[in-house]
Amino acid sequence: MPRLEKLLTTLKKNDPQADLDMVRLAFEFADKAHEGQKRASDEPYINHCVATAQTLAEMKLDVPIIVAALLHDVPEDTAVTMAEIEKNFGADVAQMVAGITKLGKIKYRGMERYIENLRKMFVAMAQDIRVIVIKFADRLHNLQTLGALPEEKRRRIAMESMEIFAPLAGRLGMGEIKGQLEDLAFKYLNPKEYESTAKLIAERVKQKEKFLEKTQETTQKELKTANIKILSFHGRVKHVYSLYRKLVRYDNDPTKIYDVVALRLIVEDLASCYAALGIVHKLWRPVPHRIKDYIAQPKPNGYQSLHTAVFGENGYIVEFQIRTQKMHEEAEYGIAAFWNYKENDAKSMNKQLAWIKELSVMQKNLLTKIKDLENLKVDFLQNRIFVFTPKGDIIDLPENSTAIDFAYAIHSDVGDHCAGCRVNDQMSSLDKSLKNGDVVEIIIDKKRKGPNPGWLKFAKTSSARGRIRSFAKHSIAGWVKEKIWPRDNDEDE
Repeated sequence: MPRLEKLLTTLKKNDPQADLDMVRLAFEFADKAHEGQKRASDEPYINHCVATAQTLAEMKLDVPIIVAALLHDVPEDTAVTMAEIEKNFGADVAQMVAGITKLGKIKYRGMERYIENLRKMFVAMAQDIRVIVIKFADRLHNLQTLGALPEEKRRRIAMESMEIFAPLAGRLGMGEIKGQLEDLAFKYLNPKEYESTAKLIAERVKQKEKFLEKTQETTQKELKTANIKILSFHGRVKHVYSLYRKLVRYDNDPTKIYDVVALRLIVEDLASCYAALGIVHKLWRPVPHRIKDYIAQPKPNGYQSLHTAVFGENGYIVEFQIRTQKMHEEAEYGIAAFWNYKENDAKSMNKQLAWIKELSVMQKNLLTKIKDLENLKVDFLQNRIFVFTPKGDIIDLPENSTAIDFAYAIHSDVGDHCAGCRVNDQMSSLDKSLKNGDVVEIIIDKKRKGPNPGWLKFAKTSSARGRIRSFAKHSIAGWVKEKIWPRDNDEDE
């Protein structure tokens, strides 16, 4: 009951008009259905349902989604039918619960069965994105209680969360959920690295606490003098796994990483973001090449914010992140935040749903074996970069993509006739990995017959690799036919 009261309090705070009676009814319905059932941790099963709903409530999602979360395991784990759920809670809630039920609990029972379950998940996402949002909350609580399971099962669930669920959350712009999933999974997959990285974070926080407070205090005073309305101004500590990955990139040298602890400033509107950036740079000297404008050029998953690193109090380097409340909620909760801004975000929502539909089509046609699953991870679940055409169009690619992947992302003919490339106005090799923000120009040779099979050594995306393989296959077949079985049959002569 205390968990239920906390849930109701959160919902009321977010929306004073929320139908709390419907939430209470869903809780009582689920509690009765799961009566006597316990989890591996020996706690009542209903606790898991409420914890899942609580995560979604903190994301400011509406009552129907909360109700579906409370009921999400009822049809699968009890004798209650979908017809009873629809009768009591309506078609919309029943549709979400049905989507989760069809999805079931993804379990590794042989690769064929596992891939089939993933296919179900991608189809469910395309039909109703709310299903995967509920699934994230469900998985988050499962990871939080993973210690009660046998070691082999813990590792399987942690690996699956790291390789599938966390990247999916990232593609949907759900940065906070992605970070929590990764940290919880990382703890079980690499316990030693987790402990050492968490210790480093604790040490950095302790070292920088006083000067960060002073930097924040001075900045806040100047912002108020400039009449910039501050909605929130607080410290942000980097997620453990995110820092670990960055340490690997920087040869485990923590002195090269400035954003272990950052100051996050939430202001009223877009103009205030840039005005606040000006105040910060007026007060503190910027670190060269460390200013990033993700508002003018959002990340592929929609993330928007201004980032800058400055020399703060006593010369310590500190990162500032400046954004509006809307940008902040979308950065934390991604596509889930769109429900709070429905009237403004149809275009953004459609952009997010476009790649989900593409993923759904791809899995239907291609996802049949383990090799396809690895291709899917590269094309859809890997970290993304955004690269520009000379005209300023943004091309969204997997991390470590090359100019060949870029060319095929524009059009298959551009890829087939690619003869070279310029990156940031400089001639560059086709096999060089592109970086976030690069401007790439593909040099075309119209006389070229097709792609070079050698490109397979460095092409990353399945679209590029598939096109190159297809051309190579037909070229070899044609060569064999021409050389070994010439058109003129000597025996007939």
